[in-house]
Amino acid sequence: MSWQESIDLARQVGLDVLQPTAAQLEHGLKLHRDCLVAESYSLGVLAPLDGDAMARAMDAGAADSELQMLSESMRMTRWAYSADLRAEYQAAWEASGVDCAFQNAGEEGNDALRMLGRLAHYTHLTDHMRDFVTRAAFPDDIERARAAGRRSIVQTCNGIPLAGEGLTMAAELRYVRLFFELGCRMMHLTYNRRNLIGDGCAEPGDAGLSDFGRAAVAELNRQGVIIDVAHSGWQTCLETARASSVPIVSSHATCDALNHHHRAKPDDLMKAIAATGGTVGITNVPAFLGGTACIDAMLDHLDHAIRVVGAEHVTIGTDRPYISVRAAEEAARIPAGHRQRTRWEALWWENDPVQQSRWKQERMMQSTTWTNWPLFTVGLVQRGHSDDDIRAIIGGNILRVARDACAAREI
Repeated sequence: MSWQESIDLARQVGLDVLQPTAAQLEHGLKLHRDCLVAESYSLGVLAPLDGDAMARAMDAGAADSELQMLSESMRMTRWAYSADLRAEYQAAWEASGVDCAFQNAGEEGNDALRMLGRLAHYTHLTDHMRDFVTRAAFPDDIERARAAGRRSIVQTCNGIPLAGEGLTMAAELRYVRLFFELGCRMMHLTYNRRNLIGDGCAEPGDAGLSDFGRAAVAELNRQGVIIDVAHSGWQTCLETARASSVPIVSSHATCDALNHHHRAKPDDLMKAIAATGGTVGITNVPAFLGGTACIDAMLDHLDHAIRVVGAEHVTIGTDRPYISVRAAEEAARIPAGHRQRTRWEALWWENDPVQQSRWKQERMMQSTTWTNWPLFTVGLVQRGHSDDDIRAIIGGNILRVARDACAAREI
């Protein structure tokens, strides 16, 4: 199947689920085209691996860490080196209608050197494809890129880079400024597990922020970095909302009232985030959404969040990438390797459906695939939301938070 056929098939699946009227479809698609569309969290557009190159590296005895870095580099940068892949990359962005993605560009955890990897890969990609996609260092860059007909990414990190020395709080947090200077504009406080800052969303203790965590919140505020609590425990989220002097976000989660899950947020917590001036992002991951785990379920979560905190505090933050149609073909060229241990940050509840055949489940739910972003807007039109509210949800709200964080920077 070609990439165009894959995109078209997913679009038809989504339309079959939504069944909009001709007027709703026309209005929703036009609104999507006319608005600045910025998603509050994205896994991006992933290229296929080079199967032969991976096989050669394995034959040469490459360590697991080498193979991981090599595969991540390929997935994030190969678009720049092939006319066919570049065409697929651009087609995926154009089908989505997304102008700016707050892009996961820093590895899960707190090790600064390891976190540099994705930042480097996406910097490299945008350097090579700057005629189509650019890095947005400041909020105005997002609007300038759109006006020039280009897409943009805001680089984010799935953790806070820590020095790991334990000398003083200030010394431990000194890399926050460095990563801001490298272009990182949003950071997770935790990622599933407990760290020095607080408890992650899958930790059973749910102990909240540490004293050091409060110092981290203050430093992120001071440096102009948006605080993201999407993967943080509920008590950690609540205490962060109380401690932050700047709007915070949960960039990509769901509503616990509709589907109880550790990646969901209860109503009182969503209200606490909104009280900071921040936003609650709804993801498109089926296991988090529950129910039929299709576009209707995603719209149900959006509706619920809007009822609880108001449209001015809701965003859409997908957590499923567009994956090249050549991915399976290239993966088949790679020899079966030895089984690796579960990565430290990959902490999920026992028997969680995310852990069990995660990608297989998600691919079955084509209605919420990333290239169907325009149908999210169509669905909001169907649900009766006003044009002004939709403009805020699909871009205006996260842009406002980015401006607030930037304006609060003290350095």
